[in-house]
Amino acid sequence: MGEIFIGGGGVEGRDPQTLILRRANRHGLVAGATGTGKTVTLQVLAEAFSDAGVPVFMADVKGDLSGLAQAADPALFAPGGKLAGRVETIGMGDVAPRAFPVLFWDLFGEQGHPVRTTITEMGPLLLARLLELNDAQEGVLNIAFRLADEEGLALLDLKDLRALLAEIGARRQALSLSHGHVSAASIGAIQRRLLVLETEGAAAFFGEPALDLADLMGAEPDGRGRISVLAADRLMRSPRLYATFLLWLLSELFEELPEVGDPDKPKLAFFFDEAHLLFDSAPRPLLEKVEQVARLIRSKGVGVYFISQSPADVPDAVLGQLGNRVQHALRAYTPRDARALRVAAETFRPNPAFDTAEVLPLLGVGEALVSTLDAKGAPRPVERTLIRPPLSRMGPADPPIREAARAASPLAGKYETAIDRESASEILAARAAQAAAAAEAAAPEPDPFDAWNRGEAERRDDGGEFSRGRRWRPGGSAPKQAPKQAPKPATNSQPAGRSRQGDSVGDAFMKSFARSLGSRAGRTILRGVLGGLFKGR
Repeated sequence: MGEIFIGGGGVEGRDPQTLILRRANRHGLVAGATGTGKTVTLQVLAEAFSDAGVPVFMADVKGDLSGLAQAADPALFAPGGKLAGRVETIGMGDVAPRAFPVLFWDLFGEQGHPVRTTITEMGPLLLARLLELNDAQEGVLNIAFRLADEEGLALLDLKDLRALLAEIGARRQALSLSHGHVSAASIGAIQRRLLVLETEGAAAFFGEPALDLADLMGAEPDGRGRISVLAADRLMRSPRLYATFLLWLLSELFEELPEVGDPDKPKLAFFFDEAHLLFDSAPRPLLEKVEQVARLIRSKGVGVYFISQSPADVPDAVLGQLGNRVQHALRAYTPRDARALRVAAETFRPNPAFDTAEVLPLLGVGEALVSTLDAKGAPRPVERTLIRPPLSRMGPADPPIREAARAASPLAGKYETAIDRESASEILAARAAQAAAAAEAAAPEPDPFDAWNRGEAERRDDGGEFSRGRRWRPGGSAPKQAPKQAPKPATNSQPAGRSRQGDSVGDAFMKSFARSLGSRAGRTILRGVLGGLFKGR
């Protein structure tokens, strides 16, 4: 009582290996190379938690975990069956294959209930991680969230965020003085990243109705905890979205659940598959957030189990919080693999019966090194263990079984229809319409003769008949220009010393000098001459 059965340990496999439910919220690690049996171990743990009345949330990366909704083939456990020998070896007793209560979820709404959250609930830190923003771009995103709070703009989906960024771009000079520098380049970069996110289909993840965490923590009338399986086969094509979503879910659990201390059993068992995707190239603030959640969510009654190929995929600060370990085989084909194997062996409490580093690469499929916490919270010595077979189907569930489970879900119809209520995009659009109407009302009445005058000016510039600067107004007529007179022909009788135009050489010089005074150079000459005169005095 109060423990879940993992498998049989020892040389003969007769020593039962269990996980104490009171210590199940101290988190755990399931690791091992590809094809060594990690998925079956997850299935076994999910079944055991469900039978103990503990709800489970897990991501189905390959589609195999959907088999929890379908009973295993009884022929596998019958005498001569494929699993009969292991059942007998570990002393499992009578086996009754059966299905488990499963809720199917899908971020894209194709293979299960849609999962949504709002931009506000995601927050700037996780959203910056999802969009792969640099520090300057993340700063602009923080300004956007701050402005949304100050002006009462609800950020529900991507179009709300895009509209708010456009508003910030239009007001960036004023906002730079009050909130910090806002560059058009940073806004453009964020808009491009949002466009890529929409292209990948992630726009459906943001919106309402948002996920209610209570729906992940329900139980069946018979007391069994529900197993929430997130379809992640398509989601894995966007690994950053996958990791960000699971981290967001953990953060929401941390923020929303009350403190419960050390309950008799966890309120939720959370399995984080492909955990290395969370930590690859993660910025320091994000790693600090993960470490904080790992340290403190235990007191909220949530046990987090990371699944990866090697313990080296998990940062030391987080790895130190994982008290329950199931380590499948690791292969040492390269020097790097050999170092990872030694690290994995050193993380276990030694067992005098064998050398952990020597046994680890020799484990078979469905076999693992197991070390869990005892009643006092101390790690037990590592034990070589045959993992028990699951009672549900190993592999994907048949499509009719899956559809039947989805149709019979107690949440059917709750999340399927999206809701688009008034939010930032609608509010900002209404503001822009009001500003345009006010500007139009305040504009002066147009002058009906401005168009005529502009047309006449264009004709003058093109060599028209009207003189430059002449404007026509009602109440008068435009005077006609005097006809041009032909110049008088020059005669041989004009006085000597005059030009052909009738001016003397001195007159021509004075006229040229007067014209030069009107020019910039002439003004300079005049200032020089007058300055010299006054200086001489």
